[in-house]
Amino acid sequence: MPSVERIVVATEEGLEGWDTRLPSPVDYEAFIAGKPTEFSWPEIDENSPLGLCYTSGTTGNPKGVEYEHRSQYLHTLTQCMTDSMGLSATDCLLGIVPMFHAMGWGLPWSMLMLGCKQVMPHRFMDPARLMQLLVDEEVTVSAGVPTIWQGIKGLYEADPGKYDLSALSRVTCGGSAPPPSLIRWYWDTLGVEMIQGWGMTETSPLATLSRRVAKRAHRSLSSDQQFENVAKAGQVMPGIEVDIFDEDFNPLPHDGETVGEILIRGPWICSEYYNNPQPEKFHDGWLITGDVGKIDADEYLIISDRSKDLVKSGGEWISSVDLENHIVALEGVAQACVVAQPHPKWDERPVALVVLTPGAEVSKDAILEHCGKTFAKWQLPDDVLYVDDIPLTSTGKMDKKVVRADLDAKGYALPDLRA
Repeated sequence: MPSVERIVVATEEGLEGWDTRLPSPVDYEAFIAGKPTEFSWPEIDENSPLGLCYTSGTTGNPKGVEYEHRSQYLHTLTQCMTDSMGLSATDCLLGIVPMFHAMGWGLPWSMLMLGCKQVMPHRFMDPARLMQLLVDEEVTVSAGVPTIWQGIKGLYEADPGKYDLSALSRVTCGGSAPPPSLIRWYWDTLGVEMIQGWGMTETSPLATLSRRVAKRAHRSLSSDQQFENVAKAGQVMPGIEVDIFDEDFNPLPHDGETVGEILIRGPWICSEYYNNPQPEKFHDGWLITGDVGKIDADEYLIISDRSKDLVKSGGEWISSVDLENHIVALEGVAQACVVAQPHPKWDERPVALVVLTPGAEVSKDAILEHCGKTFAKWQLPDDVLYVDDIPLTSTGKMDKKVVRADLDAKGYALPDLRA
């Protein structure tokens, strides 16, 4: 990179004698020494760029999304609303989301605007460190991907009396759909509301949120009914539009049954990629999300899957997300990842990769029997593979591209195709 003149290195506190092969490195503290401590903010056009983030590339090559000051300010106002994340100046927030992941889900801006306490986890994502931060800093609100909350749950269950999480009132879970069993555990065990959110790098990212009691009428619902709603992707945030369409871009009914391509538009929704025109991703002002789902009569969005992660078997679609969530609900299963594998007769068939909790023994038959109580026989995985871990993207989502590539590299074949 010939244009780079110098590398500024921010070392960890107490780390002495650091070394690097980078050209012309300088320590951050040395770099700012003697510089002014105050700054007169210039007049900046609200439509000028604020930052640039890239999609995590879970289903394709990463694409750049440029954020403007105006879009992020509107996103911040909406995120803080009572019926959104309900943030206030009295909160202490631990955002377990790197800034390169859709600007930390916009949470740093909300915390700065409100002036509340903001806890940074540095680069450490292991459950033990995060748990200690939650306890020591008396965190009231936190946000992270499902793998984070699975890890915290496992740590708490291993020693239930060790950690005081009484200050924690709610956590937001996004990046991928949390299993309903996980949402229920946080409420039943800790009294913590898990708010499911859906969005993308292209949507800044907040698009929908699902609260346990999202409107006055929900107060009369049974606990089970309330959690059925939380398991959905949620209701759209004010200021943006979400709808489902068929392949010819005709709008589909909001009946909770009809599945279509999810499109979204609004003042903080991407309208083009940075130096990368992809007209197939945009239509008449709408962003084509690449997700498929349905919308029910209460205007709850229900994500079926990423279009590239659906399993097409015999002309019918199988949701990998639904299978994963159901498998994870089985005691002894820590993680599940379902991917499609090619089949000469059925086009594709689902295969489940499963990570068990330490010491647990869960057979393939037990998993298939568990799934068979909810899914039709043709929807069940053709195979269950036990693995030590599932590869994740830099943003903590299961990297199904890598999973499929690994299976291909190992010459994997479905059971009925093996010699």
